[in-house]
Amino acid sequence: MHTKMIFVFCPYFFTGLLDISFMDNQLLYQIALTMIPEIGCIHAKNLLDNFGSAANIFNAKKKDLAQLTGIGEIRAKNIKNFSNFNAAEKEIQFLKKNGFQSHFILSPQYPNRLIHCNDAPILLYYQGNANLNEKRIISIVGTRNHSDYGKQITEQFISELPKENVLIISGLAYGIDAIAHRACLKYQIPTIGVLAHGLDMLYPYQHRSLAKDMVNHGGLLTEFRRNTLPEKFNFPQRNRIVAGLSDVTLVIETAIKGGSMITANLAFGYDKFVVALTGKFTDAKSKGCLALIKNNIAAPFTGTEDFFTLLGWDQQKKPGNPQRQLFYELSKQEAIIMELLKDQLPKSFDELHLKSAMSSSAVAAAVLNLELNQVIQALPGKMFQQLA
Repeated sequence: MHTKMIFVFCPYFFTGLLDISFMDNQLLYQIALTMIPEIGCIHAKNLLDNFGSAANIFNAKKKDLAQLTGIGEIRAKNIKNFSNFNAAEKEIQFLKKNGFQSHFILSPQYPNRLIHCNDAPILLYYQGNANLNEKRIISIVGTRNHSDYGKQITEQFISELPKENVLIISGLAYGIDAIAHRACLKYQIPTIGVLAHGLDMLYPYQHRSLAKDMVNHGGLLTEFRRNTLPEKFNFPQRNRIVAGLSDVTLVIETAIKGGSMITANLAFGYDKFVVALTGKFTDAKSKGCLALIKNNIAAPFTGTEDFFTLLGWDQQKKPGNPQRQLFYELSKQEAIIMELLKDQLPKSFDELHLKSAMSSSAVAAAVLNLELNQVIQALPGKMFQQLA
């Protein structure tokens, strides 16, 4: 892959092993967990579910690791033979030197929305000040070869968003991504760019000034360690974060194939809302959006007000029971979920979906809003229960 890049952050020069704190020691194992050959996100989550922490995984006996479903002898051997902790220490020093944050999947700071995705990243690296658990998070994606209409709709939509409790996610790519990020800065909406490489570089390099502004009014997020180049296969991985981190993915313009279609289908697979901008069926830039709508993956975008109504974010809220009304007003969809949970007994997502007669994406949005507002709690196994 021939790409031109520029390093926009101070490089790190390793000077040797240092004494590290307890927290750094935990981070050491967390970073190391992401470096083990043949241990991906799903395997790592399985290990964490069974052993409780990254440190416990490395300290476990090989036979206990091997007998775990999906791990086996080869992966257990890879865990026990891992010795490149020196590289993990260098990563810690790089993060500390530049003031970057790390969010492990078991930490309270980890994005709540991503936890429910089966292939969620185990560790995220972040530079910025935006709340990764903001009340309302929207991903905006689209083609780099956009039309004037696509640009106009993107800017108009962002200009009509409320200035509080909304976060915009995109991929800092050419085209619609960059238009969305710049519009957010113009209208003072926090925005995060999800990267397909480490925080020690920026691609495309032409967006270095934009990225610098975003750090102060949003942030940059990645699962990739330093020295990770923006290789082609990293972008679909990046796209799953764009899809999973948000409540809804808005597709502005896209051809029938491409990164935006990958993101939209990932969002649909995560039971998220997908909304797509309609256009002329003769326009190649609209064919992807029209296909998403035709296949019932996306709802058509018909304006900001309808967009908010679709998600239950409109201002005309209907209250739940009298006790809840004192501190939180429920949308129609949230009220249905609360009615199903009123007996205080845990219920699965599938049960809520079946009994509510709502779409899975509508149930997912309602459950997430209720959880973020501390009205219900998520339990292991995608179970949910009303808080007392």
